[in-house]
Amino acid sequence: MITIRTIAYKNLLRKKTRTILTVVGIALSAWVLSSLFGFNRGYESALNKDIDNMGFQIMVTAKGCPYEAATLMLKGGTGLRYMNEDIMKDVLKHQEVKQITPMLMQAVFDPNKGESGGMSAYLGVDPTTIASMKGFLEFKQGAWFTNPEGLEVVMGYEAAELEQREAGDLLLVTPQPGKSVELKVVGILKRTGTQDDGTIFIPLKTLQRLFNNTGKITSIGVKVQKEADIAAFEEKLYQLPDVQVVSLVQVKRTIISLVATARVMVLSIAVIAILIAMIGVINTILMSVYERYQEIGIIKSMGAMPGDVFRLVWIETMILCLVGGVIGNAAAVALAQATDVLIKRLLPYTPTGSIVQIDATLFAVTTAIIVGVGILSGLYPAWKASRVRPLEAIRGEVS
Repeated sequence: MITIRTIAYKNLLRKKTRTILTVVGIALSAWVLSSLFGFNRGYESALNKDIDNMGFQIMVTAKGCPYEAATLMLKGGTGLRYMNEDIMKDVLKHQEVKQITPMLMQAVFDPNKGESGGMSAYLGVDPTTIASMKGFLEFKQGAWFTNPEGLEVVMGYEAAELEQREAGDLLLVTPQPGKSVELKVVGILKRTGTQDDGTIFIPLKTLQRLFNNTGKITSIGVKVQKEADIAAFEEKLYQLPDVQVVSLVQVKRTIISLVATARVMVLSIAVIAILIAMIGVINTILMSVYERYQEIGIIKSMGAMPGDVFRLVWIETMILCLVGGVIGNAAAVALAQATDVLIKRLLPYTPTGSIVQIDATLFAVTTAIIVGVGILSGLYPAWKASRVRPLEAIRGEVS
């Protein structure tokens, strides 16, 4: 039995090239739209994961640019400023504090890295607090430091891969030109998908001694009590001299502001792509109606009602948009990793992990949007076809 859907499908196959080009245009719109929604979802999710994995809610640093502080908090940063570690006593006086962990970051040129050398970054941590602060970290080999002032290191997964080290090996550290020290690798962390993968942890006292920074730190991570008013606590910390207080909310706002322009541009591109796809659908279906003008007139003269003709043309539109939407979303899923890499190269800061996340729900929602837009695009061509007058159409008179 021949149905309206069968007729609509066969009508689209009459002009295969035009149909294929229209489907490609719709697919591109679906791909852009799906990737945009996936980016909006994935970026915030990855950023929240990075922040949650830090193990603390507030970081105290030396005064400086807030953008530098945000970068220091999430990526390590450059142009480090130092504070006296005595500031920890002032922070601990507040009842909102549950736990603190001092940190010292050191970045030095390492001539041992390849022919032209490279940068090595080390993070000095307190062995007594780092394990509880970063309880989510798991070890591939070994464990945390055995000596809080020993010549030992714990390496993140990627750092160990880059240096080709395993637990028990020695790592050469060059704190200053002409002076090298061997440190024993006591632990290798499992991959986490966070900034910790590329970090080389060293006991705080050891790092201070190696780099002649005794009593100096670059930041203090503060874990607050659950019932604490973080905003009020921040105001108290601002009273401390020569320090800058960076909360997770501030960091998130700072990073989101950096990518806001890029997100607006991507949204604009998505809207333009959808408009182009709508014009393509209208053009394809309208041309199909004009080419079959006499045919539609004959069908109506044989008893087809205007509603039947309207439904026939509308179904053709839905088929185009459904096929294009599915193909475009499938392409977005398949190319999500490549899109992820491209966006990370374009943006000033991106969190670790995947920032383009497309799941079944997003796939269905984007497809529904494309089909909905297509249905609206098909209204005029379908209405035009339903108004065909049989006698005029058979004579070849187009109104």
